[in-house]
Amino acid sequence: MSVANFNRSIPEVLADAINQFTILVRKETQLARTEMAEKLGDLALGIGLLVGGAVLLIPALVILLEAAVNALIEAGIGAAWAALIVGVAALAVGGVLLAFGIGRLRAARPVPTRTIEQLERDVEVAKQQVRNDDDPSLRAA
Repeated sequence: MSVANFNRSIPEVLADAINQFTILVRKETQLARTEMAEKLGDLALGIGLLVGGAVLLIPALVILLEAAVNALIEAGIGAAWAALIVGVAALAVGGVLLAFGIGRLRAARPVPTRTIEQLERDVEVAKQQVRNDDDPSLRAA
């Protein structure tokens, strides 16, 4: 903990304030970069897993849909109707999944929230420090 020196000149105080501000900005920038790298890494991993899953699931889904159409045909439904029924069902399920996926992507904003919160706290501390420096009753302690 540093001892407050109230006998410093104005240039010394300004130089100290600028130095502390520079250090603060540098550290906050580093925190923001780290947080963004974390969020972008998570986002990239999620997208990679989605692509990998889609590559494997699309052919499997086509085979299953063909099997469903054939099952309906064997059950006595015409080929055109069987294809239409399976196609509409697949379209409905796909639309629901797409809507949920879009909702999840909107919720996953890559914003450095911890850095923003820290900056807000730093601003509040700086405001309190300025108020305390301007209050002569606090200096007589």
